Amino acid sequence: MDVHLIDGTYELFRHFFAVPSTADSDGQEIGAVRGVLTSVFSMIEHGATHIGVATDHVVESFRNDLYPGYKTSEGVPAELLSQFPILEEALEAMGVVVWPMVDYEADDALASAADKAAKDDGVRQVVICTPDKDLGQCVVGTRVVQLDRRRDSIRDESGVVAKFGVKPQSIPDYLAVVGDTADGFPGLPGWGVKAAALTLSQYPHLEGIPKDWREWHPSKPTAA
Repeated sequence: MDVHLIDGTYELFRHFFAVPSTADSDGQEIGAVRGVLTSVFSMIEHGATHIGVATDHVVESFRNDLYPGYKTSEGVPAELLSQFPILEEALEAMGVVVWPMVDYEADDALASAADKAAKDDGVRQVVICTPDKDLGQCVVGTRVVQLDRRRDSIRDESGVVAKFGVKPQSIPDYLAVVGDTADGFPGLPGWGVKAAALTLSQYPHLEGIPKDWREWHPSKPTAA
């Protein structure tokens, strides 16, 4: 069997800004929920049998306590935030497993589920349905892959290397130095995608980079 793990937060955001506004009889906005449910039902119609959906029931997480600049729900339309519990309830009614995250994030649930499913001998392939760069670290060969459902493109381990220039295990280090605007990380001065890929392709993790700056930093000028 194949296991499909869906980033419910991404899907809800995507549909909120893509589909027409629709309200129920009480005036509650439900357009994005209807869009996500239709999308998930289509997956089932096309043969998906084991589906799990993770959502950020609360956008803020323990990471906000660790880093003040981390992403928050500030600026997110109330009409969008109000649809999270509706989506979670509706998916459960469909028989879909739902992980509504509070202290942790949807990404954490997806990563944990992917790791657990990949260890199950009965699972042929784990498909993480999200284009989120963070989840690239969970890709393993062709057994655990990412699927961008909007573009209908699959990224396996060779795809991660082709896109970022580093292997999945180095994605956290890569994003730490180049930054990730989606999560509020500015990155480090002097680091670009090429410098990060060149360095981390040789030293997979930041802790393994030699201490001598000029020895390993691709953009550091040498003394005259």
